[in-house]
Amino acid sequence: MTVVRGLVGIFNGDGGIRGELAYALGKLRGTAECALCDITHRGIRTNPQWKDVMCKLAVPFELVHRDERSAEIAQLTAEATPALVAATDDGHHLIMGPADFAGVDGEAAEFVRVLRKRVTEAGLRWA
Repeated sequence: MTVVRGLVGIFNGDGGIRGELAYALGKLRGTAECALCDITHRGIRTNPQWKDVMCKLAVPFELVHRDERSAEIAQLTAEATPALVAATDDGHHLIMGPADFAGVDGEAAEFVRVLRKRVTEAGLRWA
């Protein structure tokens, strides 16, 4: 079985001041959403539950915006964000797409439960 060495979460929005502002305005108007943002943040601050959960995963976890993805990850995820990609010794594997975040409702612990299930379903294992 292939071992998960790290995870990359891709937000459904672009980085930088312009991207963050566009997302915030879209969120207020109801035209933008990002389930991963809802898990990792509470307003403009990091969700304290998120910090606790990440310590328990015991693998590096990088968060990036759409416009900050590597070419390989962009090819895997295309426009389907938010997404979660596992880094392994044999490359990257798409673990979660937008539909996989349904029902998580901003809860970090529920996100980890779904993540662990999806890793197993992908035939991967934890280090």
